[in-house]
Amino acid sequence: QVQLVESGGGLVQAGGSLRLSCVASGRIFRINSMGWYRQAPGKQRELVAAIASDGSTNYADSVKGRFTISRDNAKITVYLQMDSLKPEDTAAYLCNVNVNSYFASYWGQGTQVTVSS
Repeated sequence: QVQLVESGGGLVQAGGSLRLSCVASGRIFRINSMGWYRQAPGKQRELVAAIASDGSTNYADSVKGRFTISRDNAKITVYLQMDSLKPEDTAAYLCNVNVNSYFASYWGQGTQVTVSS
């Protein structure tokens, strides 16, 4: 099994910054992709940002230019630097990893980000 531990969420004023971290552990032999999703109350879960094994990245249009995803393969950790935060960024942020040759997908429990206006 694979375990994910997220950290870094919290309450911040609009315009502020937060950095999320997600550490993966367990039976990981290959990392295919790592990413962050978010889910606000009453809304569907949406992709925020993802980073593939070759380092290529993908961002939701709503966060382009404000959020940056990165990874540390040695630490099996993915980060999400969030700058210029807006109240509409308020949500539970969940880490996702896709690992191993059989492309298993695992989710973290989420970390809450609240942006006040």
